[in-house]
Amino acid sequence: MAKIEKSIFINAPVEKVFAFMAKPENLPEIWPSLQEVRNVQALPNGGYCYDWSYKMAGLRFDGHAEWSEFIQNQRIVDKNESGIPSTFTWVYQPEDGGTRVSVSVDYTIPGAALGKLAEPIVHKMNEQEAETVLVNLKARMEG
Repeated sequence: MAKIEKSIFINAPVEKVFAFMAKPENLPEIWPSLQEVRNVQALPNGGYCYDWSYKMAGLRFDGHAEWSEFIQNQRIVDKNESGIPSTFTWVYQPEDGGTRVSVSVDYTIPGAALGKLAEPIVHKMNEQEAETVLVNLKARMEG
């Protein structure tokens, strides 16, 4: 299992940043390889489950995400069992009048589709993608 950890400071209140990220429909706006979010359904815990389409290394993957943890203005844990097995943990912390957003991703590269030799390259691409998502979120919230 591969792991990515990134964080960024955003000069916007936690409530604003969290409100944007707490709507799965907004994710493709800041996430270049996330092609589509559909079938969004509310969960009893305040979070959502939804289907998604993602492009990795030129291949399309379809999956289903479910927010296993949803703590208003603090934390979202997003689990994906199909497509690309993964867990995204998003943490939102007040910092100097703004927000520190941290994301930790544990994921399995679909070996059958991409091959063992491609794993280091795909992991590097995914690290860059995570950085881009945070930079795009910052631009969206501060713009």
